[in-house]
Amino acid sequence: MEPKDFLEAFPTLQLKNELKNELSGIKVTHITTTKHKDILRIYIAADRLIAKKHIIAVEELIKNQLFDQTNIMIRIYERYSLSEQYTSQNLYKEYRDSILLELRKYSPVLFSMLKKADADFTGNHLLLKVEDIHVYRDRADELMDILNKIFRERCGVDTDIEIEFKPAGESATKKDDEMKLKRQIEEIASRLDTAHETGQDAIPEKEEAAAKTPETSAKPVKENEKPVEKKAPQAAGNDQQKKNTWNGNKGSYSKKNGSRRDSYQKRSDDPSIILGYHDIEDEPIAISEIMGEIGNVVIRGKVISVDTKPIAKLEKTILILAVTDFTDTIMVKQFVEDERIGEVLKRFDTKKGTFVKIKGDVSVDRFDHELTIGGRGLVIKEIDDFTTKRMDYSANKRVELHCHTKMSDMDGVSDVIDIVKCAYKWGHPAIAITDHGVVHALADVFHTWCDLWDAEKKRCKEAGIAADRQNFFKIILGVEGYLVDDSKRIVENGGDMSIDQDYVVFDIETTGFSPVKNNIIEIGAVKVQHGKITDHFSTFVNPREPIPYRITQLTSITDHDVMDAPTIETVLPEFLEFSKDCVMVAHNASFDMSFIRENAARQHLEREFTVVDTVGIARILLPNQAKHTLDACAKTMGVSLENHHRAVDDAEATAQIFEKFLPMLMEKNVEKLEDINRLAEDNKDAIKKLPYYHIIILAKNEVGRINLYKLISESHIDYFYKKPRIPRSLLQKYREGLILGSACEAGELFRAMLDGKSDAELYKIAGFYDYLEIQPIGNNRFMIDSPRHEDVQSEEDLKDLNRKIVEIGDALHKPVCATCDVHFLNPEDEIYRRIIQAGQGFKEEEQAPLFLRTTEEMLAEFQYLGSDKAREVVITNTNLIADCIESIDPVRPDKSPPIIPHSDEILTTICHNRAHEIYGEVLPEIVEKRMEKELNAIIKNGFAVMYIIAQKLVWKSVEDGYLVGSRGSVGSSFVAYLSGITEVNSLSPHYYCKKCHYYDFTSDEVRAYSGKSGCDMPDKVCPQCGEMLVKDGFDIPFETFLGFKGDKEPDIDLNFSNEYQSKAHKYTEVIFGYGQTYRAGTIGSVADKTAYGFVRKYFEERGISKRGCEIDRIAVGCTGVKRSTGQHPGGIVVLPVGEEINSFTPVQHPANDMTTDIVTTHFDYHKIDHNLLKLDILGHLDPTMIRMLQDLTGVDPVTIPLDDKDVMSLFQNTNALKITPDDIGGILLGSLGIPEFGTEFAMQMLLDTKPTSFTDLERIAGLAHGTDVWLNNAQTLIQDGKATISTAICTRDDIMIYLIDKGLDESTSFKIMEAVRKGTVAKGKCGNWAEWKQMMKDHGVPDWYIWSCEQIKYMFPKAHAAAYVMMAWRVAYFKVNYPLAYYAAFFSIRASGFSYEIMCQGIGKIDATLADYNSRKDELSKKEEDSLRDLRIVKEMYARGYEFVPIDIYKAHSRLFQIVDGKIMPSFNSIDGMGDSAAESLMEAAKNGPFLSRDDLCERGKISKTTAEKMAEMNLLGDIPISNQFSLFDFM
Repeated sequence: MEPKDFLEAFPTLQLKNELKNELSGIKVTHITTTKHKDILRIYIAADRLIAKKHIIAVEELIKNQLFDQTNIMIRIYERYSLSEQYTSQNLYKEYRDSILLELRKYSPVLFSMLKKADADFTGNHLLLKVEDIHVYRDRADELMDILNKIFRERCGVDTDIEIEFKPAGESATKKDDEMKLKRQIEEIASRLDTAHETGQDAIPEKEEAAAKTPETSAKPVKENEKPVEKKAPQAAGNDQQKKNTWNGNKGSYSKKNGSRRDSYQKRSDDPSIILGYHDIEDEPIAISEIMGEIGNVVIRGKVISVDTKPIAKLEKTILILAVTDFTDTIMVKQFVEDERIGEVLKRFDTKKGTFVKIKGDVSVDRFDHELTIGGRGLVIKEIDDFTTKRMDYSANKRVELHCHTKMSDMDGVSDVIDIVKCAYKWGHPAIAITDHGVVHALADVFHTWCDLWDAEKKRCKEAGIAADRQNFFKIILGVEGYLVDDSKRIVENGGDMSIDQDYVVFDIETTGFSPVKNNIIEIGAVKVQHGKITDHFSTFVNPREPIPYRITQLTSITDHDVMDAPTIETVLPEFLEFSKDCVMVAHNASFDMSFIRENAARQHLEREFTVVDTVGIARILLPNQAKHTLDACAKTMGVSLENHHRAVDDAEATAQIFEKFLPMLMEKNVEKLEDINRLAEDNKDAIKKLPYYHIIILAKNEVGRINLYKLISESHIDYFYKKPRIPRSLLQKYREGLILGSACEAGELFRAMLDGKSDAELYKIAGFYDYLEIQPIGNNRFMIDSPRHEDVQSEEDLKDLNRKIVEIGDALHKPVCATCDVHFLNPEDEIYRRIIQAGQGFKEEEQAPLFLRTTEEMLAEFQYLGSDKAREVVITNTNLIADCIESIDPVRPDKSPPIIPHSDEILTTICHNRAHEIYGEVLPEIVEKRMEKELNAIIKNGFAVMYIIAQKLVWKSVEDGYLVGSRGSVGSSFVAYLSGITEVNSLSPHYYCKKCHYYDFTSDEVRAYSGKSGCDMPDKVCPQCGEMLVKDGFDIPFETFLGFKGDKEPDIDLNFSNEYQSKAHKYTEVIFGYGQTYRAGTIGSVADKTAYGFVRKYFEERGISKRGCEIDRIAVGCTGVKRSTGQHPGGIVVLPVGEEINSFTPVQHPANDMTTDIVTTHFDYHKIDHNLLKLDILGHLDPTMIRMLQDLTGVDPVTIPLDDKDVMSLFQNTNALKITPDDIGGILLGSLGIPEFGTEFAMQMLLDTKPTSFTDLERIAGLAHGTDVWLNNAQTLIQDGKATISTAICTRDDIMIYLIDKGLDESTSFKIMEAVRKGTVAKGKCGNWAEWKQMMKDHGVPDWYIWSCEQIKYMFPKAHAAAYVMMAWRVAYFKVNYPLAYYAAFFSIRASGFSYEIMCQGIGKIDATLADYNSRKDELSKKEEDSLRDLRIVKEMYARGYEFVPIDIYKAHSRLFQIVDGKIMPSFNSIDGMGDSAAESLMEAAKNGPFLSRDDLCERGKISKTTAEKMAEMNLLGDIPISNQFSLFDFM
């Protein structure tokens, strides 16, 4: 056959880019097979070497892709025609790893023989010095024959090979084995001594296996993974398989044996059997082996979820279990009688998981269509935990100094709490948390550490010894930062030189990145004098070694090009002469100059260089450019670069760029070369775009903690560019109290080693760090197959890199620490990281074993260093670092409220003045007592400043014309009412007179409204002056807000108009001063649904079928991983004057958005709410709508009566609107569009409860906003007649007041209320509930009331409900009395689904759309649901006799609906497809005169042609032509 390109010969072969590149240009000369066609031989020819690992990979791919259904073997035979650069020595150097790989597959003896041999070359003579071992002597000739064939026949390099034997030394491995055995004996003896002293076994029976093999057997979802336990051979033959029957010891199942008796109804005498009757004797099979309806099976596993589904008609409940054996997951379903379900459910520990053995029938569930185990003969038996857990049994424990958590930017996948608990359980003295660039996790785990410390103090107290925090388990505060070296100057040795110099702009091409290991193959240079190119220098250089193929691909320079070129010994002196007295200029000059300096040193050519790097200049002059590579800069500067990566062309382009840079520098007042460096020092944009290295930074003490947080803050605020970067100068500034580690393979030291830097540079780099890191070989195994790391070809190379770090550490007397670079807790957790990274679009590679290792595992990992050195790097040095570090809190323990001078006196004065203003000179006793009681508690506990802050914000908003609604329980405070913070008067219902200050709190008529709202009382005139009395008071206890001691931390939440919110935020700076307020930070993580999507997509893309329950199980491991940061919608954190924010928390921009001036706390605000005051300044639509209604009508909303009968009727019928339900599609109430009461859910509650008063509406609002307060609770009780809207639990206050009335003491009543309203009772997390429940029964609390308490997961406070209903009532008042204003305001503010096309084309269009939506109500999109809500309001408006007027493009507003001649004109943004910004532009354009055409409309109004066409179709553009039309008459 004619030779063909390899890729042409195998056109359907799918190869990765790396292999495609390797095979490019390779010829297939012929293909043959053996006689029996069991081997396919492929012969290839190439003019360059191909690594044997790539040859083997291609063989496997050809087999798997093209011949997977046959037994044929694929063999590729290479024949190379190499250049003369391939001397015997060069060939051996480049091809040795391939030869070793070949020998490893052929003969371990020959592999070992060559690997251990020393190679000496004299010309083409190779002398191998091999250990004098008998087996080596026997096979020496065989090895020489193989090497001769490889050198001479395969590679065409004539080489004489000789083997010489040297005396065999004592095996270092044998010494290590002896030392390891000795260490193990010592540790076992130590454990036995400990066990003897404590009277316990050193290794529990269950953990015996773990002591021998630290790996866990509970491994999830690796494809084709088998169950942990061994299975007996399958005994069934083909006939038996056809009958669907298995026999023997393997998990047996049989359709014919499946029992149809109701055995599940019987109870076994065996207490371990949860369901079923008979014991399970068969051995289980792996769940992953259940691939179809295979009949009766036995499995074992862990119950990871429990659910039930009641079937009322059958008086049975379906028990639904998800069971995993960590190879897969399957659902188990069974009917259980209602009378037994409670007993059965108690057997499953939903928190820790229950281990079970199950026997049942496998079938496809008809509801979820997945395989499920069930059947009448189902048996579920509780068993012991069959998984083995890794434990650390070493007598002396290591410390992990490099650990990532779920907070590590979609990289780590284990929860910090789990990691810390594991390290503590293993007995490790400390663990460092070092997430990428952030310290979020430190605040998360602090409470866990506090719990451990409290337990330790308790233990010490019981033992009569002092607890020593510094000797207790430590969490070391740290970060893996992104270090940028801003110490590297753009200009080296600039001295006092002016910018007007003679320059030599040069570029080199090399055989690799290392100036020590690699060689120059081309030098190109141009001389620039007085800003002009005056001379050129260009030459190839013979490197005396083959040019790697990737270099040839990059540069087009071949061995043939350089064969006859002069060597560097000739070229370099000539080049130095050419550049004499000139400043050296290069693009990325540090690379080029490193080769020049290294070769000059070898030749003893002394020269002091002044160097300018154009990359650094580009970063300053082109700050908005994403990349500053030579080609990117050339494009920006308009410079031609035709032959990139050829030295002469690159030098020419660099010179032209530099010529253009010089005048730009002069414009920035650069007169001397050193001015360029000063320009760079102040340029943060340039600094943050420097390449980064990883660095470990640990806080040594409290000073170090604050400095660590300062680094986090400044790296996020000033130096964030894709990553939060830390300039070396900044690190030096804050270095006090910090310990620096050299980090992983991405660290500065490791990268320098990979780049082949000289020892002098390596030692200089290492000198910056306090300790050096080495990591397990598996962490960096990816380098072996990576084309970016050509010098790393084997695990031995990786070991050599670690050995080099150890050597450097010893020489510099710096501790070398072995770390794991933990990214997940256990080996099996790698699947979660694999999926998370795939979800981000990362190329899938084999996951490195980045799990937390035990001491034994790490000692075994580093045995190649020798036993003593392994112990030093694993145990001694890591403990040395930990011992240098103090145990410190990641967050401050103290409360630091802001200070407003004289806030106590100011608040007292405001309250007294307002009280006297309302109630007269002599205050009623109830008023004075309540006010003084609250003021005493508020002032005593330091809360007055919070009230004054809220008062200032609310008064400012009201002054600017916007009402403020209170949220939460702040309305429970009478002082909050008096100071204007809330409109809710929490006193009991009462009358008072504005004119003569008469009041009535105590008459029988008033007392009848106890517990209700004063506005529900009948109207009454003042008996003293005849004025109409004011009805007030909502009867809310202060204790709901601050507790009976008045010391509960207040939470003052305020609803500002969403239009005013930003102004309120800015006003906080006026109150506290600029730089004293920050937005409350939040952390966004992968949610359940997102995680499920990641997992499902991962397996679908790989063609792997997974059951839904297995996807659920794996998704749990992917949830909670940090995705981004954000900000609380209204939270403002206040820093007291004189405090440093970094002593509490670092700060950053939300979502690292460098375009915003908003700064948030780095820690989630919940983690520091005990330290700093957080104000909730929220934006809400109700105050905005109230303001618009006030503007349209002139009615002051504060004057609206809260007892208007027409308004109340809206919540009962439609009469006040003068329409019938038939007019509005059968809707029975008039509350459509009223906040809190306009949804279908709320209207159904109104119909169920039939409210007659404002009080009832409060209670309904409480029910609507709670969780499990109405549904499955109050609704059922009211329907069953056990409760009414007045007696059911509606708000949290109800519980406390009711229990106090029943005789329980106040403190207990308050605690019960808090436990119920937070859901701890419903979730089974209230330890005191049994005692409280009995107490309630003893005081006559009915069972239904207690049952109701047990259902509630969250409750609204009464004050919050009252504030909401007040706002809703005012809106309702406008709806009844000012309909046009109401509808205009509703459509402007609340109608997010309004569509001009649907809603403004007449009642016919509206009715048709409503009919369509109602016919498919359960299938509507979110947009259609919003549209349906707004359609109903439009329908109601039409029914009341009001209409829309078409949009007038010269009068319409961008976002507000307007009242025009008794009709409503919609806004521009009501047109589908027109956003707010386009609508604003169109409104402004219309003010500047008529539109000449649609084109003019689009151009001036900045709207799309599609939108313009849509407007024309709806007749909104009148006779405006499509385009501008001109005729000759226009110019006459």
